[in-house]
Amino acid sequence: MRLLIAEDDQLHRSFLEGVVRGTLPDLEELTITGDGEDAIAAFETSEYDSVILDLQMPKVTGVDVAKKIWARKPHTKILFWSNYSEEAYIRGITKIVPSEAVYGYILKSAPAEQLKLALQGVFIAEQCVIDREVRGVQQRAGDRLSGLSELEFEALIDLCLGLTDKAMAARRNVSLRGAQGRLQHLYQKIGLEKSDIPTGTWGPSYNSRTRAISLALSQGILNADALRREEKNLQDWLSKAGNSSS
Repeated sequence: MRLLIAEDDQLHRSFLEGVVRGTLPDLEELTITGDGEDAIAAFETSEYDSVILDLQMPKVTGVDVAKKIWARKPHTKILFWSNYSEEAYIRGITKIVPSEAVYGYILKSAPAEQLKLALQGVFIAEQCVIDREVRGVQQRAGDRLSGLSELEFEALIDLCLGLTDKAMAARRNVSLRGAQGRLQHLYQKIGLEKSDIPTGTWGPSYNSRTRAISLALSQGILNADALRREEKNLQDWLSKAGNSSS
């Protein structure tokens, strides 16, 4: 087994190395990097079959590292080891996992014994091993009745980025009515239909657009890291679409 680890925290790197060396008897090569950029460079210069990735690293995120690795070698086994269980991270990973890939997701708060079981499950038994808390988020996100569909999730992203209805329609290549319909489905899913919004003598208590943003952030459906990535995607789209700030 040839294993690559990408983790930006020194204490976590040392802990991982100790657990890995004590758990994986067939380890032939172990390379440890401190950020995503170095992990990509290392993967491109050697033949690794197994990878452990922190999600939030400087320069390049764990999701982006995994995307590049799986694009080059879709059979690479990857274990995500992270502090985060928010839906934004889970969706980011779910979107890029190849059908033939074996992967795992375990939280850093898990005890060492659970980490050992995850290492053995993913890298030796070649089974997908997902933390119980993360699995719950996955199920919620994948539930068409309670979770957001991909179209509703895209509408939420565009809303959080501050796009107008017309800009949403142009970006997603749908009609204005189609973009507004997606927003209405989003509002319905998260309890912001007009009949659901409490009212007082002042009228409706919430503005649906801004309330949706607040709920998305407070419930972990989106987070600052995800929005930074989406902001870059938006600027790329604006550039290609010929827009300017003037």
